[in-house]
Amino acid sequence: MNILITTIAQTPLFYIYFFKEALKNKGKVFVSNSKKAIAMSLADGSTITPSYYDSSYIDYLISYCEKNDIKAIFSLIDTDVLVLAKNKERFKQHGITVVLSDAPKIELCNDKWMSHKFFLSIGINQPKTYIDINLPKQELLNGKVSFPLIFKPRWGIGSLGIYQVDSFNEIDIIYKKIFNSVYKLEYEQDKEFCVLMQEKIKGEEHGMDILNDFKGNYVACAAKRKLRMVGSTMMAETTQGENFEDVAKTISLNLKHIGDLDVDCFLDETGEIIVLEMNCRFGGQYPFAHLAGADFPGQIIEWLSGNKTSEKYLMYKTGVISYRDYSLFRL
Repeated sequence: MNILITTIAQTPLFYIYFFKEALKNKGKVFVSNSKKAIAMSLADGSTITPSYYDSSYIDYLISYCEKNDIKAIFSLIDTDVLVLAKNKERFKQHGITVVLSDAPKIELCNDKWMSHKFFLSIGINQPKTYIDINLPKQELLNGKVSFPLIFKPRWGIGSLGIYQVDSFNEIDIIYKKIFNSVYKLEYEQDKEFCVLMQEKIKGEEHGMDILNDFKGNYVACAAKRKLRMVGSTMMAETTQGENFEDVAKTISLNLKHIGDLDVDCFLDETGEIIVLEMNCRFGGQYPFAHLAGADFPGQIIEWLSGNKTSEKYLMYKTGVISYRDYSLFRL
């Protein structure tokens, strides 16, 4: 059971170790990237690929997988995830499983405006959210929303390009800054409405990893309270509760994603969970559940091997505080 993790330069290094442990010396972890990356020295094998926007990218990966007997592919970068998902059938024809949801589900997650409408449709609490810059201006004047507001790219990557807006003077400046940002390629899908504007939620920031099996059935939820953020989650404490479980099951039932779903949310002052966004992949917050005893990569490897779901991969201790720097530490 050899596996490949793509676009490794933008992936936290500890995922290489997680999957090595999950394979239990019965397979190798290969990595790929369009440029040389330090992570390549940590894997069992590596290769430099064309860009994931290049027309030769998929053919290159298929050839590399066949040469190295690689049976499964993972990616943790939203743009790469979508490219791979659109070609799942091509990989399958070569005996390679792309451990990702189908493309329409990934497009829904990548598009934060579509995600917002999806959450509303299934009864998940949402912050006030706007896609037309004139609407928050009107509602600020009418007292229906107040500063600060959060502006971010509609097709965001990681936590980049997110700004807090505290006054009317900043609205147009920040809007144009995001509009002219590095995400312009994704903005080609909708040039007019490419910036998301939301009210800022008061409360504790949390995150959930929602694990589904390969048929899209709910399996487990790992929740954590975020204690320190520097773009990504740098320190967190594992937690649990029926409210998180209920929200996780509702999202899982309606999205029916495959594998891990990374969900950002807030626990507000009234105890309600308000979901901000989701990413159809492993993210920067899962490792905190891993250090507390969960092993979602191990469960996925079991499924790839034809084995059943096992509780030993899903259970974790609550109240475990961990932090990450260049490495990952449990306190």
